Amino acid sequence: MPLHIGIVGCSAEGAALCYRTLCVEGASHMGQAHAHPEVSMHTHSLAAYVDCLDDNDIDGVAQLMLSSARKLAAAGTDFLICPDNTIHQAMHLVLPQSPLPWLHIAEVVAAEAVSRGFRSVGVLGTHWLVNSEVYPQALSAAGLEAVRPNAEERATMGRIIMDELVRGVIQPESTEVLQGMIDGLKSRGCDAVVLGCTELPLVLNDGNSALPTLDSTRLLARAALRRATAAR
Repeated sequence: MPLHIGIVGCSAEGAALCYRTLCVEGASHMGQAHAHPEVSMHTHSLAAYVDCLDDNDIDGVAQLMLSSARKLAAAGTDFLICPDNTIHQAMHLVLPQSPLPWLHIAEVVAAEAVSRGFRSVGVLGTHWLVNSEVYPQALSAAGLEAVRPNAEERATMGRIIMDELVRGVIQPESTEVLQGMIDGLKSRGCDAVVLGCTELPLVLNDGNSALPTLDSTRLLARAALRRATAAR
């Protein structure tokens, strides 16, 4: 039997896309139509996470993640994933106390970037994520360069994500703004871009981006499927 996947959710749209990917693509890993591993999810209120992030309370973020982890362990899950890049800032506090192992979204993305031969990767995401070391650390450990948008772009991108995308609101003019940021990263020498907010794949993809995209949401889900079905 495949392993039971636990999802520690944060924002609804990103968690939903991750869940859908697990269910839709599971069949290709399991060799049977409609098949996918067992999946359980727990999520605290997004507002609780935002309050912690606004206060720079990374320990508070970790405690929310650990609360979900313990509930998912009690539900019988075998390992955990979190389809939210921003709260991975707390992972160094989570792992020593976690009842279960995790896949790290940025490490999954870095491995994909290496496999595709990229060297300099632009990082898109919330202002909390882009200001953090989540992707610079993961990419640097893989021998890659991380390039961040400027401060004004980070603020604009954070507004688009938190005021629109996490609510499932898609504005064509906002997508154009994000595309312009990718154009800027390309001009700075980037050869790929991380969609480092799990809602960004709702509006950005290889078809409308000036750079190849690294879809963190789907890459994490696919890594989880590989792990869950590896022992079959």
